[in-house]
Amino acid sequence: MRGAFVMHGARWLSGEALVRLLALLAALALLVVGLLFPLASMLVKSLQDRAGDFVGLANFARYVQTPALVGSIVNSLTVALTSTALVVGLAFLCAYGITRTCMPGKRLFRMLAVLPILAPSLLPAISLVYLFGNQGWFREVLMGQSIYGPIGIVLGMCFWIFPHALMILTTALSTSDARLYEAAEALGTPKWRSFLTITLPGARYGLISCAFVVFTLAITDFGVPKIIGGQFSVLATDVYRQVVGQQNFQMGAVVSVILLLPALASFVVDRWIQRRQVAQLSARAVPWRPTPSPLRDWAFAGLCYAVGAAILLVIGTAIYASLVQFWPYNLSLTLEHYAFEMLAGGGWASWFNSLKLAFSVALIGTLVIFFNAWLIEKSDGYRVLRQGLHFLAMLPMAVPGMVLGLAYIFFFNQAGNPLNWLYGTLAILVLNTLVHFYTVCHLTSVTALKQLDPEFEAVGASLKVPFWVTFRRVTLPVSLPAVLDISVYLFVNAMTTVSAVVFLYTSDTRLASVAVMHLDEAGYFASAAAMAVLIFFTSLAVKLAHAALSHLLLTRAQAWRQAG
Repeated sequence: MRGAFVMHGARWLSGEALVRLLALLAALALLVVGLLFPLASMLVKSLQDRAGDFVGLANFARYVQTPALVGSIVNSLTVALTSTALVVGLAFLCAYGITRTCMPGKRLFRMLAVLPILAPSLLPAISLVYLFGNQGWFREVLMGQSIYGPIGIVLGMCFWIFPHALMILTTALSTSDARLYEAAEALGTPKWRSFLTITLPGARYGLISCAFVVFTLAITDFGVPKIIGGQFSVLATDVYRQVVGQQNFQMGAVVSVILLLPALASFVVDRWIQRRQVAQLSARAVPWRPTPSPLRDWAFAGLCYAVGAAILLVIGTAIYASLVQFWPYNLSLTLEHYAFEMLAGGGWASWFNSLKLAFSVALIGTLVIFFNAWLIEKSDGYRVLRQGLHFLAMLPMAVPGMVLGLAYIFFFNQAGNPLNWLYGTLAILVLNTLVHFYTVCHLTSVTALKQLDPEFEAVGASLKVPFWVTFRRVTLPVSLPAVLDISVYLFVNAMTTVSAVVFLYTSDTRLASVAVMHLDEAGYFASAAAMAVLIFFTSLAVKLAHAALSHLLLTRAQAWRQAG
């Protein structure tokens, strides 16, 4: 193929250039079919009546005239803004303790802080019911208020979203120029003033980005309000009720479009702010190192330990509830709640389906996303095509999981669609999950590839080495840490996701995360906790295996770093 040439308009394309072009077109087709076409189908459905006739904005007018539905917008914004304020404030203090103090136990706290990512968002909601519900140990703490409603939703959101905020803010606070603090100290500037004039301005872009990420996750999450929301409706649960409860797909599409707007607005503003971000460290910067201060260090250590204890309490409650006979009356230990076969939810088959989905998404998604990012970063020519592909790769971050899942129904379930055969199979769940979590993996791949000197490709081309050989023998081994991180990220998210797949599963493809919801709906609360715990330990086991495998592979594949 290397010697072949193909006529393209007025240009002659070599075989390798043609392969690159076809690969770019295939990557573009994946995102067009997996994202743009379904969203367009959903928008069309929102403008039709149940008979399929075009009615314009009549459905939106009916939505505005329904007080209960309009109230969900206010409820969603209230919960999202409250969660954002609490999570960003708490995560900033913890991130400050990790990066700007000499508090003991930093590594242990960071390990504890990441644990909520390994569990579905349903798990904290279930634990909160056991802790603060009608039979909960700490129900008196709420002073007569019910955990079912905004209080429970906000607490569940804080648990589930906290690790995401902490990672962003830890990165934002980890880089600073010691010369600025030395100058402030030489001028006699008080510590609090240095914090306001140096630390906060240096981390402002991270704070703003963190706020938008937290807000988007809070307003679009389905798992927490589904379990603990009670009669307090939010947009995500409205979509589910309209589609599953009332079979009103048109109104479900309307609510989905409305749910998409704040997430999309948040994404656009975040992108705009990131473009305005400037480098905080110059080439002459001196890394800042915290100096010991016992009172400050132990104060932040106490805060971080309290947060870590709260995380362990929530996870531990779910584990304990899954092992006792009947909470809180018979606390003798048993494993009968893990006998899922005779209960609603699909039994152990749902867990095996989740494993199939997670491994498929991790394997296929890692290869597809990393290779597509490589095509964007390391290809010459086709500038417009590469920019379009990069733009589409960024869009999934702005699309809530429930919106994407409902959009897949409208697009793939059309009788005239040649891809209709995908509907109801595990393949459509793989495609949906891959597209839903595409953006973070794409950004990780691009960041890793930008660190590679373009001379690698230039030398390979001058030696007449096919680009796929350079990719396999140079690019992939050097970028192996990022590739391994992408794979475990996709696996864990595929195991824990609920909103993206709740509309797409069948009796043969029911997933463990969906089974948790159905078990809870059927009144099998302990079994729901057991399934959520099973998901958590599965993700934890894979995470630990990933760490061990990464160590072995990187020791061999990147021995050149050690030699250097």
